[in-house]
Amino acid sequence: MKVLSWNTLFAGIDTASAKRRAFQIEVINDLKPDIFLMQEAKVFDLNGQKLLFETESKINMRGFLGNAIHTGQNTAIFIDPSYQVYNFNYDNIHFHHAATFVSVEIPGFSLPIQFASVHLSPTGVEVRRREASYLMQLADPATLSLITGDFNSLSPHDNEPENWKTLSPHYRSRYFEGFSKNADRTVLEKFEAAGFIDCGHQANTTNQHTVPTKSYLNAEFVPFRCDYAMASEKLAKKLKSFDVIRTDKTDFASDHYPIFMEFDSM
Repeated sequence: MKVLSWNTLFAGIDTASAKRRAFQIEVINDLKPDIFLMQEAKVFDLNGQKLLFETESKINMRGFLGNAIHTGQNTAIFIDPSYQVYNFNYDNIHFHHAATFVSVEIPGFSLPIQFASVHLSPTGVEVRRREASYLMQLADPATLSLITGDFNSLSPHDNEPENWKTLSPHYRSRYFEGFSKNADRTVLEKFEAAGFIDCGHQANTTNQHTVPTKSYLNAEFVPFRCDYAMASEKLAKKLKSFDVIRTDKTDFASDHYPIFMEFDSM
């Protein structure tokens, strides 16, 4: 099973150009994921979900949209259209943006897999910890589950970025509590304390930044690992590979690099 997760920065659409979106479609089709978990699916909910259906056609996948009614930064999950879906839901009440959930039966796996595409709040640590608390049940060791997305948080397994002072304080404050000298790690610690496995850490890809990309070096980040895949213990045992996809196309397509992983069947 191949899984792609990507914060696409407004779905790759800028004021006068959809060039980034075209590159994103090319990257997705090159990787050919079975599951694609998307963040910042901006305007996918407008015009009768026209852009959602257009994306389904371009990447030959079936899409499920979580409507972020307060911010417009929708999340989405796309799956191989041959897979059987057991349930679909999204939560835009307990999340600053939205979390999208799909339970899918995938050939070769002993149980349906529960996927979640999340985009945790950029506004502060305390908000993200509260959002994380609504995801803890997916860590049940008897289940197969995978939460991926933009966590806007640092990992306890990663080094402290060296250049926080280059970031404006109003952005830097997103990652710190009070006057602490080190960025907060408690959001990711909460996931791991519940039993989730950090796939990037398990695959020894920690300290590989996912933000910012080469085209967005003056954005609201310093280089750090912002995008994660958190698996239930049962699924994590089948992790085969994990990569941060850095190419000429992904350098330009978003301010986040996509993460891509493969799991062996059970």
